[in-house]
Amino acid sequence: MKKYILHLAAALLASCTQPQPVNNDTVQTKGRDTELTYVMPQPYEVPVIEAPKGSKVKNVILMIGDGMSLMHVYSAWTANRGHLYLDNSQVVGLSKTYCANKLVTDSGAGGTAIATGQKTNYHCVGVDPEGRPLKSLIDYAKEKGLSTGVAVTCRLWDATPADFCCHNADRDQEEEIIGDYPNCRADYVFGGGAQKFTNRKDGRDIFKELNEKGWQTPRTWEELEAIQEGKAFCVPYDVDTPLPAERGDLLKRASLKGIELLSQNEKGFFLMVEGSQLDDYGHFNDIDLLMQETHDFDRTIGAMYEWAAKDGETLVVVTADHETGGLTLVDGDLNEGRIVCKFSTGGHSGVMVPVYAFGPCAEEFTGIFENSDICKKIRKLQLGE
Repeated sequence: MKKYILHLAAALLASCTQPQPVNNDTVQTKGRDTELTYVMPQPYEVPVIEAPKGSKVKNVILMIGDGMSLMHVYSAWTANRGHLYLDNSQVVGLSKTYCANKLVTDSGAGGTAIATGQKTNYHCVGVDPEGRPLKSLIDYAKEKGLSTGVAVTCRLWDATPADFCCHNADRDQEEEIIGDYPNCRADYVFGGGAQKFTNRKDGRDIFKELNEKGWQTPRTWEELEAIQEGKAFCVPYDVDTPLPAERGDLLKRASLKGIELLSQNEKGFFLMVEGSQLDDYGHFNDIDLLMQETHDFDRTIGAMYEWAAKDGETLVVVTADHETGGLTLVDGDLNEGRIVCKFSTGGHSGVMVPVYAFGPCAEEFTGIFENSDICKKIRKLQLGE
């Protein structure tokens, strides 16, 4: 709930300064079971990206659209006049998202299952149902000598990055989660949330602790961009990164910067990239911001697919931790890029979510499987476990 209120305030403030949606009904008639219309003003071109022919998985890029369902994807596809970078995916599967103690999961339990290969209780991050710490794909990759990283558009105390880097039985323990990052084994971290790294109740300076453990801690994009090698932990924003229209292609740039640094390791790398704010705009029932964020995530997917196609030994897996908003596409026009949608909830729903794959061994991600199997498949293909 705290997360919802924080982002709702941000969205209301941004509505005063950002360009308004093409159809203002999107703003004026928000609410459950209300038809909301969105027209994408400027569609983007999507080229065909040929997948590599090899079978060696040296690198893995795991991309999570927080709260993204097939309906989000199909609505975004319609709004962009029938084109998405996701269309270049070689295979598609379906992931079952329920958690250990609830049918409808959250990003804590859903992301932990993807990160660790084990389902856990609602609201847990990086721990099992008994609260014991679990190894994540970050840890497994580091044990094999690979480089690892995380790039997100949310604050770093949010569930998904914490699922991969931290351990806590309650995702709402925000300062405690941030205080766990100096123990994280990631070589590259990009996200928001700087306000909980300093001026803390416990008196700790987390940036200083990160420096002492070998991370460079750039506080602006320009400082990060100048780094050419080594470990980097970049937190340029007090809370989340800006809204999509304000930050531009920041997620794509942050992801490519991570690849630039991590790919210097000849053994390979693992990188998790999250389109974080899809979840927030699903909670708000804001179709305009939701489509902006989904298209931003898709363009980032395109950059990852293009890099993987040139590299030849990189597997890209795209999925979601759950669905948010109960989104339904009820009408629209493909030629106009117009969609008419309804939301059925301000929370999460219990549907299966898609899993897309591109690159060597992509065929391993077809079929219907548990969300925890995504971790197991990646460990098998990249780490031989």
